[in-house]
Amino acid sequence: MARYWPGRSLLELYRGTLSWRELRVFIKFLPTESATARAVRGSTPDEDAWTLQMQLLATIADAVRENTFATVKVGGDPKKTIRLKPPKPIPRPGVVEPQQTNVIRFGGRHGSGAKQLASLFGRPAANQ
Repeated sequence: MARYWPGRSLLELYRGTLSWRELRVFIKFLPTESATARAVRGSTPDEDAWTLQMQLLATIADAVRENTFATVKVGGDPKKTIRLKPPKPIPRPGVVEPQQTNVIRFGGRHGSGAKQLASLFGRPAANQ
């Protein structure tokens, strides 16, 4: 309270110069970066560091990197850019990067994997 409302103290509540209503209003309208608001949300310090502005800035940086990659890939020498890989996005808290793989897992010893292949191509399997 002293950080956001200098000169005010919880002692005023017991002295009678601060009402319970005023205290409730002070707590209700605390800034989102305050320790009390973080405790109520149950957020981690990493999540608190990523404000909306930081998220938007990371999105802009990712877009610039992707645009640069596309420009180099399209306008560059194909022999030199063949192994060029697209940039990975900046990691953000709470976002799990999906594992990408080109391996199709078949149904084990007794299965042919027809269902998985059919779902890959968006059609029902022939035996269904």
